[in-house]
Amino acid sequence: MNALAFFAHPDDETMLAGGTLALLAHSGVGVHYLIATSGEGGEAGEPALCPPDELGVFRAAELKCAVEALGGSSLTNLGYTDPGVGPAGQLYPFTTNLAGLSGQVVSMIRERNIDVLISHGTNGEYGHPAHLLCNKAARLAVSSLKKKAVMLYTIAAAYPDHPKPRIANRDDPAHLILNVKPVLNYKIQAALCHRTQHALFMRRTSVTAGRKVKVPQVLMKAESLHRALPAVDGAPRDWLAETLSPWTMVQTP
Repeated sequence: MNALAFFAHPDDETMLAGGTLALLAHSGVGVHYLIATSGEGGEAGEPALCPPDELGVFRAAELKCAVEALGGSSLTNLGYTDPGVGPAGQLYPFTTNLAGLSGQVVSMIRERNIDVLISHGTNGEYGHPAHLLCNKAARLAVSSLKKKAVMLYTIAAAYPDHPKPRIANRDDPAHLILNVKPVLNYKIQAALCHRTQHALFMRRTSVTAGRKVKVPQVLMKAESLHRALPAVDGAPRDWLAETLSPWTMVQTP
């Protein structure tokens, strides 16, 4: 079986779904990564680890390191330019060509013989336009395959005890809630690869805690998935759910 992890930026794969992807890889699933941009519009670290014009290359190398740590089978970057942050923290999508992006996802599904697509949630986690764009492209890609459609699961699905409710997709109820502690070390190693983003990872939690925290302390030990296509009522019954069943947590009211 093969899964395609489709995300907007380097580090999305690790911080939002690294445990899930590591569980799949270490269960014998081929996990292929499709990342839209090199994250050249993001931060370069504190202090900066490279000049602004080298950030894309630097982050692409960090992503390769992270995918290897998570046990990924392949990595493809679509080469879109990640827009910089605008005034007052304004964020932007990386393209306006939804059909073109969706077509690239379809091509990768066919090329890698993909059985399940895993991508951003309906609400873009915290509303990031690039995340929202990937979710729309993923849905369009799967729908366009018709009878040859693969499953689509989205990450950061909502449930009452979500460890980071700020990033939970409120319109995507969780079908699977996973205990990723057994592979937490792989997720930590992947997060440590993304050195330019460490200050960003730690900033919010450090402010909340009133002290400086370390990267491993900000990583979620539980991750959740929503099966978007084909839609289900209640717990899904499919090979991905069965593969992840040893780590599935019972959802509490």
